[in-house]
Amino acid sequence: MKELELKYGCNPNQKPARVFMQQGELPITVLNGRPGYINLLDAMNSWQLVRELKQATGLPSAASFKHVSPAGAAVATELSDTLKKIYFVDDLQLSPIASAYAAARGSDRMSSYGDWAALSDVCDKETALLLKREVSDGVIAPGYTDEALEILKKKRKGTYNIVQMDASYQPAPIEHKDVFGITFEQGRNEFKIDKALLQNIVTKNKELPEAAQRDMLISLIALKYTQSNSVCYVKDGKTIGVGAGQQSRIHCTRLAGNKADVWWLRQNPKVLALQFVDKIHRPDRDNTIDNYISDEWEDLLLTDNWKQFLKVKPEPLTREEKKAWIAKLSGVILGSDAFFPFGDNIERAHKSGVQYVVEPGGSIRDDNVIETCDKYGMTMAFTGMRLFHH
Repeated sequence: MKELELKYGCNPNQKPARVFMQQGELPITVLNGRPGYINLLDAMNSWQLVRELKQATGLPSAASFKHVSPAGAAVATELSDTLKKIYFVDDLQLSPIASAYAAARGSDRMSSYGDWAALSDVCDKETALLLKREVSDGVIAPGYTDEALEILKKKRKGTYNIVQMDASYQPAPIEHKDVFGITFEQGRNEFKIDKALLQNIVTKNKELPEAAQRDMLISLIALKYTQSNSVCYVKDGKTIGVGAGQQSRIHCTRLAGNKADVWWLRQNPKVLALQFVDKIHRPDRDNTIDNYISDEWEDLLLTDNWKQFLKVKPEPLTREEKKAWIAKLSGVILGSDAFFPFGDNIERAHKSGVQYVVEPGGSIRDDNVIETCDKYGMTMAFTGMRLFHH
């Protein structure tokens, strides 16, 4: 098939719409549903991300995409009982690729609502059962087991978008994009991200363990497919905060850092002890947890709205308690798609447990950034390569 007609483009008024190949056949097969323009943009970007994560780490990889940026990305690792609980998968059997998707979606569950899922490996029954009960628009994978297909084809009353990617497909080295009737042309960003990029350590602390190197690669590959400006916090094989598309880098760092803090706060004993009403939907649980963690919760307790979602009125999680809990977060990676222009980014990152930093370098204030890292005993590597994505 050379082309696929779409219902409409980015918005319902943008017609006609299609995806097509100038030469050859489309590398995708729609097995179910009718994916839209934005769905397929997410599918193509997310597939590249998980493909490169698998190539770089050798581990099954997954991503949760929203609006052409990852809400989360992860490689397959053993999930703790606490993480299984906050990801709402403690009642499921998890295969490696299912655990990767659970971690990717759990990175930022608020943003992953209605996501596009991407899998580096064949979608199995375990992953399909996980996808079945989450609010998701579709999935792309190199293949599906018969059991997985049967499960997913019943999702969303039979309309769930299931796309199979030809894993052997290699795009042309030159790519094009039309803007306002003008065609832009550039060479594809085929820059290979591997451990060789991490050799230029510029801080006094030169310690960079294997796990930290893996997490640096995850951050850089995620950033390669995140709308710029962007930064990415990673811990234990998974993103825990992605800041995308901000005009100021410090705003990216704050945004992603706040998401990392929320990911960590969800593991606080008071949050884990929340008693939800029976048969509450997962999005309502996520919203309740997010409200409970927020500084506005004490105001919300003055109303009776909490009774819709919780059996028992919980004690507030005070600002002092949150600050003390966040101070326990450690060993986090911070990656940036371009250089940090000021040390304020590092100051903010330190508040969210960052110990390792990876960025291109090249700012006239690199010395200030390095000094700030040294102040906190961080290890920072300069890659020399910018990773803007637009």
